[in-house]
Amino acid sequence: MPALELLRDPHYRNYWLSLFVSQLGTWMQQAAQAWLVIELTGSAERLGLVVALQFAPALLFSPPAGVLADRVPRRTLLRVTQVAMAGLALAMAGLLFLDAISYGRVLIFALLYGLANVFDLPARQAFTVELASRERYPGAIALNAFSFNVARLAGPAVAGLLMAHLGMGWAFLINGLSFLPMLVFLGVVPVGLAAAGVRGDPLAQLLEGVSYVRRTPAVLAVMVLIFWVGTFAINFQTLVPAYARLVLGLGAEGYGGIMSAMGAGALAGAVGQALTHGFSARRIDYGVSLLVLAHLLLFLPLGPLAVAAVMGLAGLGMVLTLVGTNTLIQTAVPDELRGRVISIYMLALLGSGPPGSYLTGWLVDTLGGRTAAGLLGVLALLGWAGVRLWTRLRSRR
Repeated sequence: MPALELLRDPHYRNYWLSLFVSQLGTWMQQAAQAWLVIELTGSAERLGLVVALQFAPALLFSPPAGVLADRVPRRTLLRVTQVAMAGLALAMAGLLFLDAISYGRVLIFALLYGLANVFDLPARQAFTVELASRERYPGAIALNAFSFNVARLAGPAVAGLLMAHLGMGWAFLINGLSFLPMLVFLGVVPVGLAAAGVRGDPLAQLLEGVSYVRRTPAVLAVMVLIFWVGTFAINFQTLVPAYARLVLGLGAEGYGGIMSAMGAGALAGAVGQALTHGFSARRIDYGVSLLVLAHLLLFLPLGPLAVAAVMGLAGLGMVLTLVGTNTLIQTAVPDELRGRVISIYMLALLGSGPPGSYLTGWLVDTLGGRTAAGLLGVLALLGWAGVRLWTRLRSRR
């Protein structure tokens, strides 16, 4: 089994374990940040603005981050971004412990954390390919999806308990400390020490990546689809806490439970990916259809347990969509363009965050959580159908 064979490689195994610890802390922090904003403001729109600001740097800096990931040693770049995110999380923990937090400071934190994350993502994905090798990358992405979604399952549940009994600062503190294993690993691993060998004009290199996407129909279709679906159907950082508090009237533990149910569905999808040989682009269609269905079901007057089950479907759909699109991109792209094309993919995915998150929050405050969820599902369905139609017409030509 390709995914499990990778764990016999000691370098990749240590990387995978370090990444899991970091992802666990990240999911705890994300759950705490969303709940903190709802507690401070009581507004889904203001929560949407926080999430939008966290994704906003992707609109400006994703392409330069991809060029940088192809020009400098990826291990060096990762060490800088990991230290930056750890420092920001620890600073937020300090503000919470000192009772000096405010909505404005949360906005600043979200913007700076998102900026560090933009430079981290293309470097980390390119580093993963370098560490695992191109041939073993589908197994690596399946393993990473597994650890990511175990963290998605456990992180919000643990954060809910911590928030209910000890306070929100602990979630940020634990996330800050969770970067330590990865920093130790990056200090000793003999991979990622050299740049990808790309030289010359950075702007020309950036345009070279854009040109590759434009002239490769399958890759272009994935970029358009992931932006559309990201805008209307993957805004759970805004939708779930607002729905849990403003529609269902739940507390921190109930919110954590719903997020964990979503993580359970995502984990099931990740396990399925890890156990499956080969790759089929049809999985992307399955994933998007589940995301659309979940949003349409949230329009119904469901209780907390039923909503948790629906979020399990959403988690499964999200993993099939994100893992499927990522795998398709990574296996299609030439090595020398990898960082730049990944950055365009990240621009499409993360760049959908600002409009999508703010729109979701505004719709919840304006129409109510159920109507907003149903409308988002319809919009996601229309975009998906449009991309499928364009792809069929293009293939016939």
